[in-house]
Amino acid sequence: MMIMIANVLDADNLQWLRDNMRKTRYVDGRRTTGREARTVKRNEQVDRSDPLLAEMQDLVVDRLLDNALFRMATRPHVVRPPLFSRYDAGMAYGSHVDDAIMGGMRTDVSVTVFLSEPEDYDGGELVIESAAGEQDVKLPAGSAVCYPTTSLHRVAPVVSGERLAAVTWVRSLVRDADARELLFDLETARHALFERLGKTPELDLLAKTQSNLLRRWAED
Repeated sequence: MMIMIANVLDADNLQWLRDNMRKTRYVDGRRTTGREARTVKRNEQVDRSDPLLAEMQDLVVDRLLDNALFRMATRPHVVRPPLFSRYDAGMAYGSHVDDAIMGGMRTDVSVTVFLSEPEDYDGGELVIESAAGEQDVKLPAGSAVCYPTTSLHRVAPVVSGERLAAVTWVRSLVRDADARELLFDLETARHALFERLGKTPELDLLAKTQSNLLRRWAED
């Protein structure tokens, strides 16, 4: 399941992050990827030793975890500290799949948080590949897209301007992507029915079913 989440970061969050990204040190993005992906990756990332990085990472993780839609979609157990990337004109990241294990943690969901407005750069779409075809994603600043880490994906070449983004990965309490989608659909339906009808015996039955499925599938 791929889901887009608006307004993960507000205007003040975005301005603070952009200001810091103008002050930070950058390194070649190929330092943080595997041997095969390194051949198709052309971007810059904030140096892991930069003293501003930890606070930037904490802000993005906190805002994600504060977002109810993100929690419903990903069932997060652990969210990795994000990488902050910059793509100038001519930079891109070719087709690749993210590592299954990062820092000793299984990765289930990939997350991109857009930090530049779409009109500030040409190209630079996140392209997610699937058996049904390709989907281009280019969201307003502060929005995020979540998708299974099993997916092949790429960042199209930036033609002009500057693309800023934060990228992170989630180890979910629910390993299986289909199970996460079923739980998401059930919870979405429960919320909609409660808003329309209030608490009913049928709603209690849905709540019981959702809780028992989560209990069956969760890995804590």
